[in-house]
Amino acid sequence: MCGIFAIFSKHGEPIGSQVLYGKEHSLREMAYRQSGKQRHRGPDSTGVHIIPEDGVAMVHERLRIVGVERGDQPFVSNDGNVVLVANGEIYNYLELSAAIKKQRGAYEPKSDCHVILELYQDYGEELLKHIKGMFAFALYDRRTKQVLVARDPFGIIPMYIGEDAAGNVWVASEMKCLVDACINVETFPPGEARFGRVGEMQTIRHFEQSWIKEVPTKPCDLELLRSSLESAVRTHLHCDVNFGALLSGGVDSSLIAAIATKIMLEKDPDYRLKTFSVGLRDAPDFKAASRVAKYIRSDHKELVFEIPDALDGIRDIIYHLETYDVTTVRCSLPMLLLARYIKSTGIKMILSGEGADEIFGGYLYFHKAPNYEQFHQELVKRVQQLHHSDCLRANKVAMAKGVELRVPFLDTDFVNHVMQIRPEDKIPGQLNAFPGALEPLRRMEKYVLRAAFTKNYLPDDVLWRQKEQFSDGVGYNWIDSIRRVATSHVSDEDFGQSSRRFPINTPTTKEAFYYRCIFEELFPLESAARTVIRWVPRLDWGCPEDPSGRAQAVHQSLKTDLA
Repeated sequence: MCGIFAIFSKHGEPIGSQVLYGKEHSLREMAYRQSGKQRHRGPDSTGVHIIPEDGVAMVHERLRIVGVERGDQPFVSNDGNVVLVANGEIYNYLELSAAIKKQRGAYEPKSDCHVILELYQDYGEELLKHIKGMFAFALYDRRTKQVLVARDPFGIIPMYIGEDAAGNVWVASEMKCLVDACINVETFPPGEARFGRVGEMQTIRHFEQSWIKEVPTKPCDLELLRSSLESAVRTHLHCDVNFGALLSGGVDSSLIAAIATKIMLEKDPDYRLKTFSVGLRDAPDFKAASRVAKYIRSDHKELVFEIPDALDGIRDIIYHLETYDVTTVRCSLPMLLLARYIKSTGIKMILSGEGADEIFGGYLYFHKAPNYEQFHQELVKRVQQLHHSDCLRANKVAMAKGVELRVPFLDTDFVNHVMQIRPEDKIPGQLNAFPGALEPLRRMEKYVLRAAFTKNYLPDDVLWRQKEQFSDGVGYNWIDSIRRVATSHVSDEDFGQSSRRFPINTPTTKEAFYYRCIFEELFPLESAARTVIRWVPRLDWGCPEDPSGRAQAVHQSLKTDLA
């Protein structure tokens, strides 16, 4: 995983020196300087490719994970006509490489993303039908002066696009590279591509599925569900560096760690996965994570943090996240401390459990869903907004410290499989249990996921542990403290001006107001504020606005039922 940056001239003509920060910059100087704002994403190398006659600059900040020796970018085709900067992992690149080799007689990929360049030469923009993975890339074709920009189906990898006063197009992994030079910026939508000359680019939706618009009717097959997740984890393990797994003690991260361990033991009977947890002293997550670590025999490390140390980073985390969403800020500060620690151990890739709550309905407010149709529609909305919340947090926090984070639950094939399961098999709160599984009095959230892994994957008390949102699980005092400190910085008078000062996404609490003020200082461009979508439960289902899982009434009642 890396950082990408590109500037494409509006008319495919040279871009002269530009004044930036009060000084003149050449195209190369400007590109290198702006991409430097995301250089934390690629601490291993920086590559710059300039096509001065076309007004094109492409920069790549690399974290070497796959193809360590040969995979530095930008990639340039053998004839010099096609240039690519890509961020992410193409999980089916070995199969694609074999197909390219069979067709051409000889081909050795420089890294997983190198196949994008080769596929473009065979299929043009249709290459998106062939690749599977998490990705964001920008490609330039000198022969036609056409640009191809694309992002993965769920927005696991971040990407922003902007336009400067001259109409030139700017692309970057992080918004901070664009706001000082562009008059408008936007989040590049997941599952979308744009292709053509600058000013004439056509939008292509490369990810369309029936479950997005229709309520599915397919019954859940527990055996198939289990094998599908195992396959997803297997595809996510390929890398050429040391890796580990986050282990919060919740069912999602615990299952990923357990499956990864089983797969790696096939190759090495003495293998021990490195796992990591973070929390306040005596945090709820630590006990459960320790149980899992002993069960799967992982090499487990706990990072205990103090509240003042995490609070010191509020401004830093908003800068890295590029959001003012309350839920995301709360969750990210402990994770930033953990990412720094993980990097210090020599780990460059980490597995995580993001995505399960969105595709299975794991958040506690889903217990309030009034019917199957609304439950499924809410799942679809959560999946489509992952790039504003969990994916944004997971990627940007880990990459702030130069660590790649992979999310097997968001494997494209696995998401399609789970989202095609009928909602009556996934909705929590039902009194009837799913056939063939344990039978609690009330069906837990993510019930079918738990039921699919009852055979010696996890301790039962972890497998059937109630959902704890990360910001709760690290220690209940954490949310109370960050809310109190943030609120103390905002006077009643200032908060009373919220709607006038912030007409876009007006803050409804002093905590939200505080984060918004910091965001505005860091990213003053008006369009930057529009890139944020707040994560809140469904208020029209009778849920409280506070996003903490503890705010939901079912947080304790389900535990009582299962006792």
